[in-house]
Amino acid sequence: MKFISPLVLSATLALSIPPVLQAESLPSQAEMWRIIQQQQQQLEALQKQLRMTTAKVQATDEKIEVTAAKVQASDEKAEVTAAKVDATEEKAEAAVTAVEESKTAAASWAERTQIGGYGELHYNNLAGEGAAVDKDEVDLHRFVLFFGHQFNDRIRLFSELEIEHAISGDGENGEVELEQAYLEMDLTAHHRLAAGVQLIPVGFLNQTHEPPTFYGVERNPVETFIIPTTWWEAGLGVQGEVAPAAIPGLSYHVLLHSGLETPVAGGNAFKIRNGRQKVSEAPADAGAVTAQLKWTGYPGVEIGTTLQYQQDVTQDALAEAIDAFLFEAHAELRRGPFGLRALYARWNLDDGGLGIGPASGASVGRDLQYGWYIEPSYRIPINWVPGEVGIFGRYNEWDNNAGANGDSGERQYNVGLNYWPHPSVVFKVDAQFQNNEDGDDQDGFNLGVGYQF
Repeated sequence: MKFISPLVLSATLALSIPPVLQAESLPSQAEMWRIIQQQQQQLEALQKQLRMTTAKVQATDEKIEVTAAKVQASDEKAEVTAAKVDATEEKAEAAVTAVEESKTAAASWAERTQIGGYGELHYNNLAGEGAAVDKDEVDLHRFVLFFGHQFNDRIRLFSELEIEHAISGDGENGEVELEQAYLEMDLTAHHRLAAGVQLIPVGFLNQTHEPPTFYGVERNPVETFIIPTTWWEAGLGVQGEVAPAAIPGLSYHVLLHSGLETPVAGGNAFKIRNGRQKVSEAPADAGAVTAQLKWTGYPGVEIGTTLQYQQDVTQDALAEAIDAFLFEAHAELRRGPFGLRALYARWNLDDGGLGIGPASGASVGRDLQYGWYIEPSYRIPINWVPGEVGIFGRYNEWDNNAGANGDSGERQYNVGLNYWPHPSVVFKVDAQFQNNEDGDDQDGFNLGVGYQF
């Protein structure tokens, strides 16, 4: 079998087509140009559409990038906001902690600070005989505030501010006094150190003189004129228990302190009470030392004694020193409703040479000054009103010129009662009768009300 060439086949087919058909099927040059232009326009339109699509895609990509950037920025802002929230919470927690610490500190300060005080109002109605004058007056004798603070378990502050006779100032009767202002520090469980303005450890009333704690409207004359209650000095002291295991209740108190400065001329020369300086720009040329020993080892019993030595009670006002020695002893017994107090005190002052010291001149006899008293009492429980009533009697004897042979001794009898509607509140009434050797007596009655807190 023979094969026919494709070229020959194509030529044969072309020759077989009629000429008319060939002319009608082929487009003219004009038509071909028109077709080419239409295709060119379509191509340009497609290219334009493609460019627009590409631009839109690019814009979309940019928007996506911007959106992503915004999202990232939002995330960063969220992180910053979260950080700020955390910081705010930390600040709030710190503020709450600070407030709580402040409240705790304030509460702690309040818990470690104590406020107390006492006061007493007196009415005296006394008739004078001889050189003694009548007395008919009412007086807010004392108003006292106490402030204490515990710095820690070992160190504490004690202070006492007093106004006497209601008002003070130039030409007024009253005074503003700081009777105590000292720091106390524990040395051991049974021994303490104190420094500052302190009450002298002597007698019953000098350290414990709140109105509900003693009988009588006025303080007894022995602990007024012989022991110059209230008597305070600046000093450094040690106190504590001597042997708590072997001798329970035996305590000591030793104090090195500033001394008295008695006048050296006039009617009050060398009188002990007039020598109190009250730590007010006080001359300190000559100091003093006081030692007390006290036993309270049995319920209702107190026995104590005090010794004091001062190098010069005039603070170098004279050419020779006038040294002074104080001895005091006291005892108290309480058995149920029955009570008994007794006290003795004595000063011995060196004369310092003829015509100079307390044994000579206008102050003759003041080289020896002494006093004592005894005071029985009985408490009566009552049912028709709240509280307790106590009755007492007291005999007082004292002499600030005991070294002389003249009539200088003074005696006073008191009898009265105390009514305590509350243990820290007291109403008092007593009668006093004097029998002084010089005949200068004041007899009458006294009324009083007092409190402590």
